[in-house]
Amino acid sequence: MAEVIRMPLLSDTMTEGKIVKWNKKIGDSVKSDDSLADVETDKATMEVVGYADGTLLYIGVKEGDAAKVNDIIAIVGKPGEDIQSYLSNNATAAPAAVTPAAVTPAASAPQQQSAPANTVTPEQLGVTVIRMPLLSDTMVSGKIVQWNKKVGDVVKADDNLADVETDKATMEVVGYTDGTLLYIGVKDGESAKINDVIAIIGKAGTDISALLPGINDTPAKTSTPSTSSTSSTPSTASTSSTIASPEPFKTTEGRLKASPLAKMLAKEKGIDLTQVQGSGDGGRITKRDVDEFKTPVAAAPVQVAAVPAKAFVAGQEGYTDTQLTSMRKTIARRLGESMFTAPHFYLKMEINMDNAMKARVQMNEVSPTKISFQDMLIKACALALKKHPAVNSSWMGEFIRTYDHVHIGSAIALPEGLIVPVLRFVDQKSLSQIASESKDLYDKARNKKIQPQDFTGNTFTISNLGMMDIDDFTAIINPPDSCILAVGKIKEIVVKKGDGFTTTNVMKLTLSCDHRSVDGAVGASFLQTLKKYMENPVTMLV
Repeated sequence: MAEVIRMPLLSDTMTEGKIVKWNKKIGDSVKSDDSLADVETDKATMEVVGYADGTLLYIGVKEGDAAKVNDIIAIVGKPGEDIQSYLSNNATAAPAAVTPAAVTPAASAPQQQSAPANTVTPEQLGVTVIRMPLLSDTMVSGKIVQWNKKVGDVVKADDNLADVETDKATMEVVGYTDGTLLYIGVKDGESAKINDVIAIIGKAGTDISALLPGINDTPAKTSTPSTSSTSSTPSTASTSSTIASPEPFKTTEGRLKASPLAKMLAKEKGIDLTQVQGSGDGGRITKRDVDEFKTPVAAAPVQVAAVPAKAFVAGQEGYTDTQLTSMRKTIARRLGESMFTAPHFYLKMEINMDNAMKARVQMNEVSPTKISFQDMLIKACALALKKHPAVNSSWMGEFIRTYDHVHIGSAIALPEGLIVPVLRFVDQKSLSQIASESKDLYDKARNKKIQPQDFTGNTFTISNLGMMDIDDFTAIINPPDSCILAVGKIKEIVVKKGDGFTTTNVMKLTLSCDHRSVDGAVGASFLQTLKKYMENPVTMLV
């Protein structure tokens, strides 16, 4: 059975995506993890992965054209498979994009049955299948934090059906269709892989029982429609770590249009949503509206339940199992792949920070935002990358991609794991701009408001543990980068000067390199340039 690839929701503000480039052509064999196309959203350019093995039978959107979220952009299946039934149900699909080789001659026969006699398709029942969307470029599964609708509810095209936790943030899943929620396939607190069916919407009373068997390639973690209403109610035990949905604010007209995440944030901040102007469809209040709302009233403090200290008994064994978050799972998978597929080598260098320390004091006397040593490193790395573009690259399997732009990821640690906010076009920005943007990104990450466009697209990464009193360390390369810079603390040491001794401040750097794309001499030259910028900061301002 063919797999329909739809335009995924790649950011919470995205309504359509523009196909920048197709990485496959009709007739090509594709694997489940192949990048089919590069898609430009309203925030960033990201990859669309098909998550299906087979042959690319259909391309519905030409390069340079845009498609709305959930529109069919491609179909993957067996060579010669009839796909006309899929195309007839997608008004925006471009029939001209189908080549004769992509469709079997039987497709032209009137009323040709394309599926086995016992198989019922969503198209035949007139229902819409909602699948787990790709919400970040590293996402492989999503956890349902809470369902905002239950089976039997009437839903609109812009309603938020569920809040989904990805490996980076909690985001909304929108159905993009009107109807009645007939089926919920994943309970609160459970996860579903990308493209797994999580819900079905159609006309009230539609019998979908014949559609459910084999609806996913793997056995569904689902309940039947008759029990979905019960299963969609979160269990107190299984969701004790999630935040309860706030009570909705009311207006004189009735229910206020606001996303559940906006309500949650408003309750935490003590904001009356009736005072917030919504920027979404029909005046719907979004997370961004709450984040940007300014009020003279002090926000109510968030109450955090005290965690009782664990009692340790002498001579008694014990342990604690901690459930993995989506973020931690992704960290383990991606860094494991990086460490065991990319041949790492390491270059170490010591930098004299005396001039940098003096320059920072002088710059902060005039800068509107406090500049940190990390901000100075980010700027120095950006300028060094422009002089050594081979370091600003990615290993792509059959070729090396060297970037003209400089997007630097700055890794920070959260309780859930490591996240890498990305500062874009750093070489073109002043130190005060870098300081301001990095502060905003770090705050977003700590408050779980960071979006996919904020943590994707890095071409180089910096990991700094100096503030934690670490002298030096080695870091694992953060894909798709070719290099990552590990930064230790600034340390005062005694050095010989003339006939006597004096003190100086030094900082140790370790550059981890992917030997497939960066040679030792290239990495060493990059570090030499970086050293010149950091030891003479005025050169960064010229």
